[in-house]
Amino acid sequence: MRPFGVFGGMFDPIHYGHLRTAHELFELLDLEAIAFLPAGDPPHRVRPLADAATRLAMVSAAVEGDARFLADDRELRRSGPSFTVLTLEELRAERGAQPIALIMGMDAFAGLNGWHRAQELIGLAHMVVAVRPGSQPPHTGLAAALLRERRCDDPRRLSATPAGLVFVNTGTQLDVSSSAVRNVVAAGRDPRYLMPEAVRRIIVARGSYARPGETEE
Repeated sequence: MRPFGVFGGMFDPIHYGHLRTAHELFELLDLEAIAFLPAGDPPHRVRPLADAATRLAMVSAAVEGDARFLADDRELRRSGPSFTVLTLEELRAERGAQPIALIMGMDAFAGLNGWHRAQELIGLAHMVVAVRPGSQPPHTGLAAALLRERRCDDPRRLSATPAGLVFVNTGTQLDVSSSAVRNVVAAGRDPRYLMPEAVRRIIVARGSYARPGETEE
């Protein structure tokens, strides 16, 4: 059975680094689809600068017209902290025994010890770790143990079981980050070609990330 991809994050804003990673993983892992889930109230991260409605609008605009990708607002609708384990429990109830591939960056993976009910995540989904330029694998903690005990180098294995494996993707990783995009906008520069044009237009129209008194374009 083809796995269902789950790509959570702040998406503050979404950019081509996210989309290129999703594109490559869709093909490499033969995924059925990838759901992009903007976080609502992230318990371990600084609160996003753009509000929930804007981040959802940007994600929806970024994936519009691509049947492989969809925007999922469940974490924005849920009250309380955005705990990944709750999202995976919902998806597992919806999808039964279908494999679920939880997509995350190496930095997030390395910080698993701080996640709510972190030990339960691997029983609900496979973990697919995208390696960004300069990121380093963990040497201690839960993530390091999962790499030792659950790492899988054959992407086909993810289709054979609903959860339980860790796959590390070292494909094309664009050296662009949401913080870098925000800095570009805050400096009064044009973020064109760092994200889809539809996303850039939302940023411009809503004045997202601009310093007070400054507007884009």
